[in-house]
Amino acid sequence: MKVVLIGYMGSGKTTAGKLLAKELNFEFVDLDDYIETRLNEKIADLFATKGELYFRKKESELLNGLLDDNRDLVIALGGGTPCYGVNMDTILQKTDLVFYLKLSIASLIERLHKEKDHRPLIAHLKDEDLPEFIGKHIFERGVFYSRAHFTIIGDHKDAEAVKDEIITLLP
Repeated sequence: MKVVLIGYMGSGKTTAGKLLAKELNFEFVDLDDYIETRLNEKIADLFATKGELYFRKKESELLNGLLDDNRDLVIALGGGTPCYGVNMDTILQKTDLVFYLKLSIASLIERLHKEKDHRPLIAHLKDEDLPEFIGKHIFERGVFYSRAHFTIIGDHKDAEAVKDEIITLLP
């Protein structure tokens, strides 16, 4: 069985995913970490040296491999993963357990503001530019995220509550 978590950065995919995997006794895979380990290079460096197209191609290949793997997995995707190529179609074909962890822009700003320096995509932004940047991304990516089988509203919930809600929706 594969449980796939999608959503914008800061939505809690990794934190809730680890809790979920532990409770289900599944292996947890953060796709970004998995890519870095398999390719032995940081994602930021891959973008810089080989380009986004190379990265997205490798991301799709490695995602497909995980989805075809026989192990029971909880997989947390990068925020942009469902939005490239046919990734979302592939994910939906290979599992019926895709969860969109959805947060309001205000909640995302609150979370991301605290960890901005550790997020290359937003590290360069001024705090006052975060709402517009995040809002634009959510608007662009929403069409992909909304295709998930389930949407979990994460506002005012900790990772444990998100994990518990996902558990109630599993077969």
